[in-house]
Amino acid sequence: MALVPLAGAVVITPVWRSAGRTVRGKTRTRNEDAFLDCPQRGCWAVADGMGGHQAGDLASQWVVNDLAALPMLGCFEQRIDSVLRCLRALDSRLGHTAVQPGEGRTGIMGSTVVALLLQGNRAACIWAGDSRCYLWRGTRLYQLSRDHSLLQQLMDKQHLSLEQARAHPDARALTRAIGAQQPLSLEVLELSVRPGDVFLLCSDGLYQGLSHGQLGQAMAERTPSQVVERLIREVLRGPAQDDLTAVVVRP
Repeated sequence: MALVPLAGAVVITPVWRSAGRTVRGKTRTRNEDAFLDCPQRGCWAVADGMGGHQAGDLASQWVVNDLAALPMLGCFEQRIDSVLRCLRALDSRLGHTAVQPGEGRTGIMGSTVVALLLQGNRAACIWAGDSRCYLWRGTRLYQLSRDHSLLQQLMDKQHLSLEQARAHPDARALTRAIGAQQPLSLEVLELSVRPGDVFLLCSDGLYQGLSHGQLGQAMAERTPSQVVERLIREVLRGPAQDDLTAVVVRP
């Protein structure tokens, strides 16, 4: 904890420790994931360029760069609103951006995003797409975000099992994303932070390579860097065809 003087008083503010890493998938020619690790400003994010589209690596990097450039000022509600406005502006920008033919890539530029804001004992998770935010609290792992994907939609609306939904040929298609050329709907979840809480932001290439139990076991490691390295190491033992990214945050 840090002691910060404010108008003659002493306010205790949490000091967050974090670590992040991204690795290119074993069958990929370029990494289309990107992440933001900014504990001094209480802001973290993971973005995953839309598979099957061009310039996914540029789209995800734009998401991270724009979030990193935000002035994280004001109250917590103002910070959340700033992130929402930033992502909506970027959605419009990506939706109207054509990749130059000279770059050898054409088509839609799009990306998922999951962002975490922390201030005092307050947290906010903001997302669009299937990159996820998890919370390790006590000895349990909770998935805070809910995927914006056809897979999730099939399970929710048609009551299919996970195995049945996965059999759909378009199961991995996203229903929301930044730059997807449709009105952007961002989801926000706010919660109170408790002592010992640990957060994980990750792309689908990471969580698809591990079971819920494996994710939880890794989250019990002592430091954020140890958690990240264990997660990456365990995924790389398997096929790891997709790019994988993890950002871990704890007090």
